Amino acid sequence: GTGADNNLYINQAIVFIEDAIQYRSINHRVDSKSLWLYRWYYSRTCQWILSLTITIILALAFIEKPSSLTITSDVRYRLPAWNPPCGLTESIELLCFLVFMVDVSVKSYLIGWEEFWKNKWLMAYILTLIVSLTDWIVSLSFFCTENVRIRRILRPFFLLQNSSMMKKTLKSINSTLPEMASVVLLLAVHLSLFTMFAMLLFARTKDGQQDKEWVGYFRNLPDSLTSLLVLLTTANNPDVMLPAYSKNRAYSVFFILFTVLGNLFLMNLLTAIIYNQFRGYLLKSVQSSLFRRRLGIRAAFEVLSSLKETPANAQQSYVSFGALLQVLQKVEMDSRCKQAIMRSLKTCSCDQLSAAQFQKLFEELDKDAIKQHPPSPQYQSHFLQKMQFAFGHPYFGYLGNVVALANIVSICVVLVMDADKQPSERDDFFLGAINCFFILYYLLEMLLKILAMGLKRYLSYPSNRFDGLLTVILLILEIATFAVYGFPHPGWRPEFMGLLSLWDMVRLVNMLIVFRFLRIIPNMKFMALVVTTLLDLVKNLRAFAGILVVVFYAFAITGIMLFKGAAKFFLLLFQTSFYIEKVVVLYFKEKCDFVALLGHFEAEVIYCLLYLLFVNLICRWAKIYFVAWWLISSVIWVNLFIALLLENFIHKWDRRCHREPLSDIEYQRTVELMFRDVLEEPTEEELMEKLHQHPHLQLCR
Repeated sequence: GTGADNNLYINQAIVFIEDAIQYRSINHRVDSKSLWLYRWYYSRTCQWILSLTITIILALAFIEKPSSLTITSDVRYRLPAWNPPCGLTESIELLCFLVFMVDVSVKSYLIGWEEFWKNKWLMAYILTLIVSLTDWIVSLSFFCTENVRIRRILRPFFLLQNSSMMKKTLKSINSTLPEMASVVLLLAVHLSLFTMFAMLLFARTKDGQQDKEWVGYFRNLPDSLTSLLVLLTTANNPDVMLPAYSKNRAYSVFFILFTVLGNLFLMNLLTAIIYNQFRGYLLKSVQSSLFRRRLGIRAAFEVLSSLKETPANAQQSYVSFGALLQVLQKVEMDSRCKQAIMRSLKTCSCDQLSAAQFQKLFEELDKDAIKQHPPSPQYQSHFLQKMQFAFGHPYFGYLGNVVALANIVSICVVLVMDADKQPSERDDFFLGAINCFFILYYLLEMLLKILAMGLKRYLSYPSNRFDGLLTVILLILEIATFAVYGFPHPGWRPEFMGLLSLWDMVRLVNMLIVFRFLRIIPNMKFMALVVTTLLDLVKNLRAFAGILVVVFYAFAITGIMLFKGAAKFFLLLFQTSFYIEKVVVLYFKEKCDFVALLGHFEAEVIYCLLYLLFVNLICRWAKIYFVAWWLISSVIWVNLFIALLLENFIHKWDRRCHREPLSDIEYQRTVELMFRDVLEEPTEEELMEKLHQHPHLQLCR
């Protein structure tokens, strides 16, 4: 009937608008039952359950054998780790697989059979589940004693496929690889040529005393390549040069040329290429997101124009005011955007909206999120007005920064004076007294600012929330210290009482005071610009962090399987070499420690590991693993991060130069809005052509 059709059109419009808000594809089923299932699937509850499931299955690696549930990672000092019985983690894993099976089934049903065969991610999702379930069955068949578990390496895929932005980022990285490969090839040529020169230059001679360079670094081709590759990371510089340099100063020219060409030219050229290419591909990705948003809004307009209450017009389609109002009341969107659209709709004098007017209403989604601070209180008393002016003035904040700096200096002086004293000789009176004075000042400063600005306005500034929270914590710690150990006095060294000793309490207070000094950042414009750029990266570039987690996880699990049992072997051979022993013990025993290894971008660790390979303690083919990790983490990924950091910083710098700073307004940007000024709007013909290709939607025109 007419009523049922109208309800269907309303629900379709709601879903299309929600798709536009989230940059989702609209190529899904649009019948009543499918729309209900679609909204249920993308509800907060379902997505929260899916995210929790992904987190659990990734976290299983820290519990599975070898377990990482120990306080210390050093096998020499820790107790035997608890390993879960066979079937415990496998049961949790099976529950996660069941959730993923429901997830892939719903996704496949909603997009339809025809779209399913076009979606490579969904097919890879199903294949990953099949392989994981097969491996899970094999594990139970062997009673969890098998050495290789393929499904553990595949787990990061579940995180990857769940984020559309992560998939776009990965696609952008994949498109950038050909340009990166050209520079990496140039690096390989550079490395190969200098390896040949090195083997000729430092060839073996009759005098064994003069062959230290050959013996240590250039004995054969693999060793020469390894030495120069590590030198490219500057980890073994100047060690690799010293034997030759001690023989003849002229040999240093070889190493200087290698470092200058490799590090200063080729590595920086790689950064420039990655920045240029990746920015272009990310821009294309964001352009496609804009197209999805415009397409979703236009699809909502088309289905609303099909309502029976909308008068027919041969020339142009229209949407009634009431129909749009009904949709807006049901759609899930940011309250700020909804209120702005409702205000614009109410100010519109016409009862019907054309496609252009409809699209213009929803341009509110593309605007900066603006946070306006509440007004200051209006006092009637002349005295309070003067206090408000004095303590609300920026100079009062500057005075607080000076006092905080004086506190930091006083702590430094005391630490320097007590550096060489024994704990029994240390007098905590001076440090306790000055901390008491400064904390009282911080409390007074916070109360006066609240008086001048009002509580709501005070809390609306992140810097004030940071400052106030730390002040309250410092006050609580100081009261607790006085309650347990009494007031400061000369010779204040009471016996240990409570949970923490007096010295531990004082240290904790001092650490919080040092941390509180970060409050100066908002008062320094250039520093604030840098910090806000970093915070925007943290908030907006979750996709990059997700891919980094995928890479870390995959390499960590692969490393555990490759070097299983290596730690015990090394401990027998290197009891006299503490540094080598420490690296091996900490980084080859278990997952938690292997993640720590992969977190060290510094090539010192890689150099140490390559040194182990160099002396044939591990198969030389294992070098491929470490070189691959260095290329992906230190070369490609760090340069990608630098590219995005530059893009974000340049964008903020340009906005700072073209917009006057307003003290009561904060602009919050997303990755999509970062490129908004250079994106091209899709034409009506492009939108309608795409809509007519929709596999499940039949338009009236």
